[in-house]
Amino acid sequence: MRIGVIGYGARVRGVINNELKKLDPQLQIAGLVDIQPAKHELARQDGSCNVRVFDTVEAMLEEEELDGIMIGTRCSLHTPMALKVLSSDLPVFLEKPVATSMEDALQLKKGYEEAGNRRVVVSFPLRVTSIVQLAKEIIDSGKIGTVEHVQAVNNVPYGNVYFQGWYRDEEETGGLFLQKATHDFDYINYVLGTKPETVAAMVSKQIFKGTKPAGLRCAECDENRTCPESTAFRTDSLKDDWAYCCFASDTGNEDSGSALIRYENGMHVSYSQNFFARNKAAARGARFLGYKGTLEFDFYTGAIKVYMHHSPRVETYEFTNEKGHFGGDTELSRCFLGLMDGSIKESVSPLEDGLLSALLCLKARQSSVTGTFQPIAWE
Repeated sequence: MRIGVIGYGARVRGVINNELKKLDPQLQIAGLVDIQPAKHELARQDGSCNVRVFDTVEAMLEEEELDGIMIGTRCSLHTPMALKVLSSDLPVFLEKPVATSMEDALQLKKGYEEAGNRRVVVSFPLRVTSIVQLAKEIIDSGKIGTVEHVQAVNNVPYGNVYFQGWYRDEEETGGLFLQKATHDFDYINYVLGTKPETVAAMVSKQIFKGTKPAGLRCAECDENRTCPESTAFRTDSLKDDWAYCCFASDTGNEDSGSALIRYENGMHVSYSQNFFARNKAAARGARFLGYKGTLEFDFYTGAIKVYMHHSPRVETYEFTNEKGHFGGDTELSRCFLGLMDGSIKESVSPLEDGLLSALLCLKARQSSVTGTFQPIAWE
């Protein structure tokens, strides 16, 4: 397969090298659009020696014969780049969030409907993990009854990246609902099979704030040997991703947030995310409660438990430690390759669902700012 890449970011690079090339060793990056020359060399070093570098997406589409497109730019460019390629009718792998503003979301929705290109894989790996697939299978069987309440949580153990790296720029990210909750909202919507209609949300910033100078790097700080968040002495390849002081005046982003979501059938979901939990405090999963029983899972423990309400029975399902978003990256990659070679006709993570999750996140952010319930509707 010959793919075109727009933005050779760490996420897309990882999917290509750790997933796609394992499934298709002949896969090559045939065309690349990236404003950073260092990324051109990185693509060559990763095995795409003959990659052609283009100044514009339009030139790449016109001059190169491609089987698919991958978009791995910074978040604010996801919508503009997607709009450039949807009309090509090529399969597209689009990083999340699909939009970072309501204006972008509306433009993407319109462009998607006009282009009619349904071969889009949104990077939502959690919905296709083994653990979510089994949870949905059990719930759809009626074993716990109709789901009437969901309690979901995401306590992020690596949350300092959102305050010490480029993610600290809220203009770039659109806020942490769009960065993290977009995954969780998507898998919850997917499992429930019903639509959200109203959201109320609240955020707070209690930890990662302070009076340290804007732009201060850990390496330059006189407290870098005692600060528990110091990255001054990291030696790994991610050192630059956590370069800045998270107690400076310019950190940006909330450090916790919660949302209440009412669905069209009357039930509701409570969701909470936190960015200063660490180590074994990490948690990511949900409890789905029906009248007959409760199903819960946690991605970090790799287990599903089903508690029956009217008998003293607990069923436990355990999963091996699958890599790449708990195995979801492999399934997304398999789908993308299948869309390119024609063996798969429908995306396992379609753009309609990416747009719905983005809309829900944008409305949650608006609710947190205005203190109002927000309808999940296109304006």
